[in-house]
Amino acid sequence: MENDVYKTITKPAQGELFKDKNSKFYGFAFPVTNEEQIKQHLEDLKKEHYAARHWCYAYQIGTETIQYRANDDGEPNNSAGMPIYGQIQSFEVTNILIIVVRYYGGVKLGVGGLINAYRTGAQLALEASKIVKRTINKKFQLKFEYKNMSKVMRLLKENEVEITNQTLELNCLLEISVRKSHTSKVFDLFDQFFGVEIKEL
Repeated sequence: MENDVYKTITKPAQGELFKDKNSKFYGFAFPVTNEEQIKQHLEDLKKEHYAARHWCYAYQIGTETIQYRANDDGEPNNSAGMPIYGQIQSFEVTNILIIVVRYYGGVKLGVGGLINAYRTGAQLALEASKIVKRTINKKFQLKFEYKNMSKVMRLLKENEVEITNQTLELNCLLEISVRKSHTSKVFDLFDQFFGVEIKEL
């Protein structure tokens, strides 16, 4: 995969139920970009599945700087969170939270059984998710006089640059989002354009 492309999910998904010795494991996947969202999803799921015994999870946020965490929520060390995180790595996704909810069935599964159950719960949640590719983008601001508007717009269109915000008055301000691998080309284009100021945001 190109170094400015990453994979993620766009909407929540629930995997099929996984059962082992009467214990039930439900896997859930959520798109997330910050810890607040993670806390909220955990709280919501704990309310919804209040009778469950464990809510184990792993997440990964970021594209160039990665932040991740794996949580066993009372299960033996590394028997739940890390197997879940392993599936995030194996599917090569980011900006994702996976929670596997366990309803205890009265029979202990042992560490090997738990690793398999949590890994499978996470895998089923990921298989139920729609995984998409996204590009890593950088943001720039363009500042120019209104008279240069049509030239600027033409260059943006020719180079498939997305405008994320605009203020069009006598002096125009545009915020643009540029794919990482195209940034130096687009920056040079406008840097050489007399009457246009470009700066990275």
